[in-house]
Amino acid sequence: MVLGSSDPLAWAEFTPGGGSGTETQVSGDQKDGKVSATAGGVVYDLSKNGSGTSTGAMTPTTTWTPPACYYAPKYDPAALEAYLTPIWAADSTGYEWDATQRDRYVNGKPYKDFNKDKAGKGYWWDSYVTKGREGDPGALDCTKPIFWVDTGDKPPADVPQAVTPEILSQLAYNEIRVPSTKVTLAPADKTKVNLPTWAWLDGAEFKPVSVTASVPVLGISATTTARPYSLKIDPGTSDAVTYPASGVCEFKNGGIGEAYAKGKAGETPPCGVKYLHSSGTGSYPLKATITWHITWKGTGSPGGRLDDGTFGATQDVIVQEIQSVNR
Repeated sequence: MVLGSSDPLAWAEFTPGGGSGTETQVSGDQKDGKVSATAGGVVYDLSKNGSGTSTGAMTPTTTWTPPACYYAPKYDPAALEAYLTPIWAADSTGYEWDATQRDRYVNGKPYKDFNKDKAGKGYWWDSYVTKGREGDPGALDCTKPIFWVDTGDKPPADVPQAVTPEILSQLAYNEIRVPSTKVTLAPADKTKVNLPTWAWLDGAEFKPVSVTASVPVLGISATTTARPYSLKIDPGTSDAVTYPASGVCEFKNGGIGEAYAKGKAGETPPCGVKYLHSSGTGSYPLKATITWHITWKGTGSPGGRLDDGTFGATQDVIVQEIQSVNR
């Protein structure tokens, strides 16, 4: 059987070469850098993801990481035969291993003739390594040999890494990209010592983003959504005061902070910073970091929360002394 564009298996990227397939293939139309792609047996809908050169991956606020490896459908009977037969013919893996493999997949111990009599009624599952974790020791944990699962059946209970909506939600988290966090400042280019500097983010740029991960041949999917929650300002020096004192500005009324307007010079900004000393001939590296709340929902599951993520950017702020004239 040839995997063509009309075959649902074409979406599953049945990568020859065993259990380390992580190659990403782009499918469908590309618009503004947003595409759909397949990687490791999973299809990703990136149409609602962040896009552009300034976007980046979030850093979880804990030690959480997506699974390093997982199991998902990879072959139909004909595809598994096409994959294994040349390996056996090359005799590069040794007679004993080849004989064991032939017994397992051809001679009925436990499968017979690659399960060709079940073509269209299930799939051969194999392991995949999650993109970005190829060198992780955990990538070697999925050592179970290729196994068969009938359509509609759950994978064996002794395969905890078998793909589920919850695992898909974590894989989708790994694909989310959020916009850079360069804040707008007033004064914009240079500020003065002891002068409150207003900081804000345009809510139009900081809206929720999401990625949907699915395995179409199983009819399961999960959508993971990141929503901006707060902005933390690090002035880049201890000689500064932040507003609020914690340096954390919450997302309110569709944005973070408040745009400066004439007549507010004497007011305390709801989000901002006041530098107490000049930056001299240089500048201070102000870092703005957004915290994103992450939720998911999937097939047959209301989902829930995943670990918060952060993404930050640094910008230079020049701070000058206020010049006075002595009379």
